[in-house]
Amino acid sequence: MSNKLPHDHGKNTEEILSQMPSEEEFIEAANLFKQLDDGTRLRILWILCHTEECGINIASAVEMSPAAVAHHLRSLKLHGLITSRREGKEVYYKLAETDLADLIHKMIDSYFEMVCPTDQLAKD
Repeated sequence: MSNKLPHDHGKNTEEILSQMPSEEEFIEAANLFKQLDDGTRLRILWILCHTEECGINIASAVEMSPAAVAHHLRSLKLHGLITSRREGKEVYYKLAETDLADLIHKMIDSYFEMVCPTDQLAKD
């Protein structure tokens, strides 16, 4: 930040602001957070945090048409939160193996006050 703040309240605000991400980075983050503002996408993420699953089963689990679920899956994949693989005619989806996806997984589990079944199985 090149401008000095009008008031100095002794809080090191200028130093903190010097590390503020760019406007483009905030827009990118906001677009990512939009992935979590839809209940259906959040339900799909919840499923994929805990298991790899095919698109047809995901559609059935969230009681939506495969086409509608495919739209949500494309969006989640575009934002790097999930990955997919094809096996024959089936396409399987799972949470991406990234720090960001892991953070979202932890946030989802924390919000719903649960221990990830996958983590529980690994401990047994």
